[in-house]
Amino acid sequence: MSEVHRTDPGSSHEVVVVGGGIGGLGTALALTREGRSVRLLERADSFGEVGAGLQLGPNATRILREWGLLDKVRAAGVEPRRLVFRDALTDEVLTELDLGQEFQERYGAPYVVVHRSDLHSILLEACREAGVLLETGRTVTGVENTEDTAYTRLADGTVLESDVVVAADGLRSTLRGQIVDDEPVGSGYVAYRGTVPLAEGDPVPDDVVAWVGPGCHFVRYALRQGDMLNLVAVFRSPAFDRGESEWGGPDELDAAFGDCSDTVRSALAHLWRDRWWPMADREPASEWVEGRTVLTGDAAHPMLQYLAQGACQALEDAHTLAELSTGQEWAKALASFAERRIPRTARVQTTARMWGDIWHVDGVARVMRNELFRTRDRSDYKYTDWLYAP
Repeated sequence: MSEVHRTDPGSSHEVVVVGGGIGGLGTALALTREGRSVRLLERADSFGEVGAGLQLGPNATRILREWGLLDKVRAAGVEPRRLVFRDALTDEVLTELDLGQEFQERYGAPYVVVHRSDLHSILLEACREAGVLLETGRTVTGVENTEDTAYTRLADGTVLESDVVVAADGLRSTLRGQIVDDEPVGSGYVAYRGTVPLAEGDPVPDDVVAWVGPGCHFVRYALRQGDMLNLVAVFRSPAFDRGESEWGGPDELDAAFGDCSDTVRSALAHLWRDRWWPMADREPASEWVEGRTVLTGDAAHPMLQYLAQGACQALEDAHTLAELSTGQEWAKALASFAERRIPRTARVQTTARMWGDIWHVDGVARVMRNELFRTRDRSDYKYTDWLYAP
């Protein structure tokens, strides 16, 4: 091993976290709360989060409560009354899930929707207060492992030494390639997002609503205590299906929703058309650990958004890793973490794909789906217990 250079020679950190998104910050905070010293490296020149709304199920809000952050998240967000599914073509209500008292008593925490940047800011401030060393403009190129040490190499030639490296660097993780030989899987779907400010006196929708249609869907819910609406439109790109390298552009957006209800089509005018997000995930991986390096969040288990679980599962990772790091040697802790989390996240990944297929069916399959949704017992929790229950 070449000479080790430290950015702060007077400080030693047990853990290096690579990636300053929601998963990386959550992991840094959770480990620091367990008494670990943590250095977090973010590639960008400043901390920030791109996007708009984020849905947090009770499996995530229970963790935020334990960390003392739930009240801040609730104050920044909205607690919707229901999750509602409508047919995108007819606007008919197909089914709903009440998120009120019974739901919260069953799962021990509320369902909250929050602006992604607000949750990120809350976690960032909590990390600062907890004493995490936060560094920006730090590009990681690789990690070398020995039996008891990890050496993190940066693009500027610096090498950092730690007991463990946590790779929380997202879907296109640099460090995943050291452990898993794979590439992201494009779904052929693309997301457009937008926000609409609500003026004083405007009615504030109190539901999360998803309009599901053939090859497309549209989602709407309020954010920031009802100050704005969050809008998301998703559709399958014909250009992708034709094998074209450029696909999902705004020229395809209006056509994709051309047969939808007036409610859906009129909302498309509020979407940002200068940027869009191709949707991709990866196949579930059977290995997350190499030596003293471990994958978490989207670096470990990127998933399509149909269950609204990307951030939630990253927070579950953070909580579990911190819990297992207490009272046992790191190698055993990392092995136990992967053993516990891989089956759970693989199920979420594969179920999200299936759920997306169900949303986007057409023809006879759409008729059957709508009938199943209409006749569902709305007091039945069998489809959510596996995901939200403690």
